[in-house]
This record gives sequence, C-alpha cells and structure tokens, in this order.
Amino acid sequence: MSAYRIPFNRSSVCGDELEYIARAVECGHVSGDGQFSKDCRRLLEQTLGVPKVLLTTSCTHALEMCALLLDIRPGDEVIVPSFTFVSTANAFALRGASPVFADIRPDTLNMDETQLERLITPRTKGIVPVHYGGVGCEMDAILEIAGRHGVAVVEDNAHGLFGKYRDRFLGTLGRLAVQSFHETKNYSCGEGGALLVNDQRYLERAEIIREKGTNRGRFLRGQVDKYTWVDLGSSYLPSDILAAFLRAQLEARARVQARRRRIWEYYSLHLEDWARGCGARLPVVPAHCEQPYSMFYMLMPSTSQRDALIGHLKTRSILSVFHYVPLHLSEMGRRFGGKDGDCPVTEDVSGRLVRLPFYNDLTEADQEYVVAAIRAFRRG
Repeated sequence: MSAYRIPFNRSSVCGDELEYIARAVECGHVSGDGQFSKDCRRLLEQTLGVPKVLLTTSCTHALEMCALLLDIRPGDEVIVPSFTFVSTANAFALRGASPVFADIRPDTLNMDETQLERLITPRTKGIVPVHYGGVGCEMDAILEIAGRHGVAVVEDNAHGLFGKYRDRFLGTLGRLAVQSFHETKNYSCGEGGALLVNDQRYLERAEIIREKGTNRGRFLRGQVDKYTWVDLGSSYLPSDILAAFLRAQLEARARVQARRRRIWEYYSLHLEDWARGCGARLPVVPAHCEQPYSMFYMLMPSTSQRDALIGHLKTRSILSVFHYVPLHLSEMGRRFGGKDGDCPVTEDVSGRLVRLPFYNDLTEADQEYVVAAIRAFRRG
C-alpha cells in the first residue's frame, strides 16, 4: 500500500490476468515461449504489422540483443539522446561502444534530428531515437540521414506502444525496435519487454541470441535433429506466467487507451490556464503524431519552482516526480567525454520537468484533487 493518497504510479489488472496465470500453471508450461508467450507475440505482430516480435525479460535486455545483432564492438559509436534512461546507452556500452550524446528538441523533448549529421563519424554504427512520452521522433529525417550514412536505426519505444508517426506505428520504422512492459508502462507484466525485428536479415540470429546462442528454435521446428551453441547469446525469455498477465493487458488495449486518454486530456484541459499564468509549459504533441498517453508532465519555469511544487504536492499526499538526469553529465557519461554545455536543452529541461500521477485506475475525483493542489501552489 502506498504511503501517498495519490501515488505516482499504481499497477492494475484489466480483468483476465489471474485466470490466464492459472491456466498457464495448469497446462504445466510456465517457462519461456509457452502458449501465452506465443499469443502475445502473434497479437503484436498482427497489430503492428512487423515480421517478428520476441518477448524479453526487459526492455533493457531487448536493447542488449540489438547491440549483439548489430555486431557492436569496441571502438564503435552509437548516437543516443542524453535525455533518456541509462539502458539506452548502457546496452551498447556493454559491447564496447562509446555512446555519443545528442541533445533534444525543446518542443517534444525527442532527439534533435538537426544535430545528427554533425555527430556521425566513420565509427558510427547506430542511432537510437527515444520516443519520449510516446510522441514520435521526426523519423523521416532520422531515417534519411541514417540511410545516407549506412547507419542502423534502433527505436527505443519503451513509452510508445501503439503510438503512431505519420500513420505508422512507432517501433516499426527502424531496423530494430524495443518495447517495455515495466510496471510504469501502459501495458505491464511487472518486468518485461520485447524486441521488434523489422529487417529480415536479423530474424534467425535474433532467435538464436535470445536462446542463449543456440539453434534451439530450429530444433523445435524439426529443422535440425539436435541443437547446439552457434553464436553469442543469453537467457532473455520471460516466464509464460508473465506472458499470461501481459496477454490480458494487451487484449484490453482499446479500453486502456481510452482510460489513459481521458486522464491525459483532463490534466491538459484543467491545467492549461494555470500553466500559462505561471510560465509553465504542458506537453507538445505534433499533429502528425498519435500518442498512446504514456505520461503527463509539466515544465516549470525553474528548477527551484519544480522542486517546490514536488514538495508542495507531497504535503498533500500526492507523489509527483522528476525524470531523467542528463546522461552526458553522469559519472559514466563524463568518462565517455560528456561535459557541461554539450546538450543545453537537455540540461535545462531536466531540471524543470515534473511528472504528475498517471496510471490506468486514476479516477477523475483523484485528478480533481491533484489539479486543486497544483492551483493552490500558484497562490502560495
């Protein structure tokens, strides 16, 4: 039970999670790639129109698989936004690559595509745009630049499942993409993720990497009479119990999206005037992007006001939180050459951003309480 009247996040069930878990146990197959794993994979492949979806134990592990699939090696460079979770950079650094930190756009807080050209070198092997808050990066420009330089694009779509960019689903545009099913995401199994393989050349190897570097998949399909170690890999398969929980969440996607849209639009409608009056800013969603309503944030005029608002809401038993600390200024980021002033928009935004409580079961009455508390802060 949360110590707050209104927590930042709260997990919820959509209806059939416990029934599906019981069925997974009853069938006697609770390890990876059971029937519920296959059901989730098929649902995502058919809905998104991608060649292959592989469930993973986390979005982080899906990113690590991408690094293996792209054959990332020491001396390579991978361009990532500084304003992202550490996994986006860490997955490639683990293979010996140097993350090259890009700044973000001041409107959507996504990777600034106008900076990519100057960051690309002969050592660049990948570009990893992060669709912040589920709002699509400017993928046409990113893909055009990457294509001219022969660089792979990996979409970090942890926030953006079922979001769209120019009528195309996020996660279907790069060679590879990753999803998150962490507790804080729209659809969750507690901990989990997925790798989306959009390029046919990676299909077989992705399966091998996920199966500890073995060709077990071919063996199970009867294509070989035994399986053995053929490549690098690790154990990236989630339990079918987790997949059972996830299947119920994904099946309820229309209902989930409708709830989250209501929550997002309530905040937007009831905080617009307040934000304008105190110099704060609400999220920007371009007309050519369809967001999945992953989060709601505000940019306060200053760090001190952001921190004061968070403290003010805590006194009313409401938990609001900040978000990413610039990676280029972290201890590890500085080891890779990051320094003050490299990403000025990131450095500015990071200190001013506050995220409001946002979860599937957040009621309108609770939101009314949150909004009233925020309005009281302005008068204080």
